[in-house]
Amino acid sequence: MSPKVQPSKVLIYIASIFAITLWGMSYIWTDKLIALGIPIFYFVFVRILMAGIILFLFNTAYTRIKRIQKQDLGKFLLLAFFEPFIYFICETYGLKETGSPTISAMVIATIPIFSIGAGMLFFKEKVNAVNIIGILFSLVGIVMVAMAKGDLGENFIWGIVLLLIAVIAEVGHASITKSLSGNYSSQIIVMYQFLIGSVYLFPLFIWKGLDGFSVETHLTPEVWYPIICLAVLCSSLAFSLWVSTIKNLGVAKSSIFSALIPVAAAIIAWLIGHELLNSRQWIGIGISTLGVILSQYTMKKDR
Repeated sequence: MSPKVQPSKVLIYIASIFAITLWGMSYIWTDKLIALGIPIFYFVFVRILMAGIILFLFNTAYTRIKRIQKQDLGKFLLLAFFEPFIYFICETYGLKETGSPTISAMVIATIPIFSIGAGMLFFKEKVNAVNIIGILFSLVGIVMVAMAKGDLGENFIWGIVLLLIAVIAEVGHASITKSLSGNYSSQIIVMYQFLIGSVYLFPLFIWKGLDGFSVETHLTPEVWYPIICLAVLCSSLAFSLWVSTIKNLGVAKSSIFSALIPVAAAIIAWLIGHELLNSRQWIGIGISTLGVILSQYTMKKDR
């Protein structure tokens, strides 16, 4: 039997950057749906179910379907609970309450910092002075962007809390994904993740997602264009690329790329005129990005 051919690091990095760019765009499309008054549980459920079906058809067409092994069923159930269930609910409501795709993306970009916390708590990993400086830089950068926004809204803090819960859910998701990646392909993991996640989300879709439903409002091209983009590009494609990144680089190294999500979101929002950023916010984004990278950089040496 011939040995497995490992993808080159360059291809892995390209795939990672492409994935985080799509996720940067996802904040714009999600914010648009919220502005249109579409219930969150409506478009989140439709997005996740559609992504799961697309991956099922893809895997079926290429005869890649693989059943979940009995010993892995619990992992898949927990994986889908972390993401998409907890992650997407908290991320979307967090975006709604903060009212800013850029700030929301910056909070999500603190995932590597929480990865350090998880490592210290559960795996007794060491944190040195450079890591601490990086964490402080990241927090300072987030404060600079947030304080420069002006009117933050009465529920802004609640939005930040929800985003931080989403971050914790993503750390759990990445850890379980790594443990499954040795036995399942990226597309199979994401397919089951979304199909199981859609089952979790279905009661909320029936209970809250169909409030005020009308064909004229919910089934228009203006609504379905961002939903399709979120399902096809930001879920099916981006998550498949990201699982491949976690599989090849590991949880800690892959989490470094999430520091680029706010950069992608800010630049895209600025280019399309969705959000104007002043010089203090750009400096804050740069400081936060540098901080997250520093918080991860020396972990490799420590190991």
